[in-house]
Amino acid sequence: MDPFFTWIETSSLSIWLRESPSLWAFPFVLILHTVGLAFLVGSNVALDVRVLGMARGVPLRTLERYSLVMWSGFWLNAFSGVLLLIAYPTKALTNPLFYVKLALIAIGLGMWAKMRARLHALPVPEAQVLPPRLKALAVASLVCWAAGITAGRLLAYTYSRLTVDLIG
Repeated sequence: MDPFFTWIETSSLSIWLRESPSLWAFPFVLILHTVGLAFLVGSNVALDVRVLGMARGVPLRTLERYSLVMWSGFWLNAFSGVLLLIAYPTKALTNPLFYVKLALIAIGLGMWAKMRARLHALPVPEAQVLPPRLKALAVASLVCWAAGITAGRLLAYTYSRLTVDLIG
């Protein structure tokens, strides 16, 4: 894999992202990633806590409009995540925690889709107590997103190789 990592790390975009003193390089990409995270996970958390019984005055159907916010956050994270990967491909792709993070994101999105489908299957979700299985799914979703965020944050501290050793 080192030739692949070397090819990416020696690209002008990778070098610029890693070495530019500009705030529009790596720091800005990190900011985009954080904002995307807030939109993606924040929208999911809003639905989860509502299903768990908080903010009962907010109709569940109203939260449907946050799907656009969630998917905007997802695509912002996908874009900024690819840029972060281009900056340090060896660091990410040799770290098992990176794959755990991606799996947790996929699982979290799957739980969101399942919860949404179950909510749509209810005749009138506002007029009844929500099923315990739906509440369990909301708890699992919260745990999944917390674990995904933790895995992503730990990537900065758990890598074994930062870049390919180009000397030698």
